Amino acid sequence: MYGSERAGDDVERTAFRKKKQLKQVDLSEVLDFKFISELFNLKGELPPGVVHVSCGFDRSVFGLENLPGFYFIPGALTLDEQCKWIRESLMKFPQPPNRTNHNVIYRPISNLFSAAKEGKVFVEERSNNDLDSDSSASVSNGESHRWKFYEEGISRSRGKTCKLVPASVLLRKLRWSTLGLQFNWSNRNYDVSLPHKKIPDALCQLAKRMAAPAMPIGEEFLLQAAIVNYFGSGDALGGHLDDMEADWSKPIVSMSFGCKAIFLLGGKSREDEPLAMFLRSGDVVLMAGEARECFHGVPRIFTD
Repeated sequence: MYGSERAGDDVERTAFRKKKQLKQVDLSEVLDFKFISELFNLKGELPPGVVHVSCGFDRSVFGLENLPGFYFIPGALTLDEQCKWIRESLMKFPQPPNRTNHNVIYRPISNLFSAAKEGKVFVEERSNNDLDSDSSASVSNGESHRWKFYEEGISRSRGKTCKLVPASVLLRKLRWSTLGLQFNWSNRNYDVSLPHKKIPDALCQLAKRMAAPAMPIGEEFLLQAAIVNYFGSGDALGGHLDDMEADWSKPIVSMSFGCKAIFLLGGKSREDEPLAMFLRSGDVVLMAGEARECFHGVPRIFTD
């Protein structure tokens, strides 16, 4: 599912799985809904295959003629909203008991963003170690080992006997965090027995507002679970389906923050040629109906 296919993986190549390319590529055929929205507002014109969705929303909403259930809302979120949720995604959403990809090796990690900002180092040591510490977080990893954040100078003195990982490296390797009901990556299902925090009311209200164009008449979107995917230069998200939810009648609500990316929307098979479009910070994508069953992915991040 999420985060399982990164650029450079040795897998069969399809349109969703391209070899990592650092050279310039032709982006002339990539759909740009920001440009489409500006053109539509100015002249009322749309490119072939793109439709304007009249749904009473306070932003322009676009869809695809041959794919019912797909909605693209360019610039749906204000700059203040983007900054707020970027901060939340880095500082609060990875906090235990929410799970991240680091849980498998390090168990829950608290205050990762702050530790990285302060230049701290994660140190693995024996549980009976009597080192005087100035640590900001500690996690247990089995009965005989534990990991703790230390100031760089203190951690250096332990380097010959302990494993060291700079907090900045762990932050760069943060791939995902989960909110609300927690997803069990081993069994690929939601595990209601796992502890989790309540999703912030402000995020629930935002998701409900953004999902409105794709919701059945008279129904409101109820946010129960979410995942934050983190991308840096060279990262990618392979083609996948979000198919573990019990109720497929409700849309996937995807909000983008930070760097511009390419989003690929394919068909019901990995072999179907996907459509490429730009995703910018503040854009929202909804996938309901037939679009809910389509493979999609993020093959490229732009850091300029």
